[in-house]
Amino acid sequence: MKLTNVIFSTLIAVSLTVASFVNADSHGMKKDIVDTAVAAGSFGTLVAAVQAAELVDTLKGAGPFTVFAPNDAAFAKIPAATLNSLIADKAALTGVLGFHVVAGKFMAADVVGIDQVTTITGSTVMIKVMDGSVYVNGSKVIATDIETSNGVIHVIDTVITK
Repeated sequence: MKLTNVIFSTLIAVSLTVASFVNADSHGMKKDIVDTAVAAGSFGTLVAAVQAAELVDTLKGAGPFTVFAPNDAAFAKIPAATLNSLIADKAALTGVLGFHVVAGKFMAADVVGIDQVTTITGSTVMIKVMDGSVYVNGSKVIATDIETSNGVIHVIDTVITK
């Protein structure tokens, strides 16, 4: 399936999801990781990838999870043909997405105090603080501590591929 088809399908799903969660926001309830990413509007490609990898239920689960979430600009750094191939290969896509999710809730203050974490797939990602910025396997953390009902999201500027 081409990425454009996945994104179109995702946009329809996003519209329906956002509409269904407006009421939850008005009552002060936090959304889960997936619904928070959808509502943010800057994670369309990530949401499409999570759907293609059939990881939505996992990231809507009890958690807690820490997600190092590449925004749409991060995914735009990947050539379209490479991204389309990745989206089409569920096993490879699941592997790449696995680099971004850690079991447990690690706020920014926690992350700067550790040098590595183990992802939900058993891989290790390295955390480095350099010149006042935090990097996860070389990806710069550009926004932190977006709390959700089942964890926390930290936004990164590059997709982690290894």
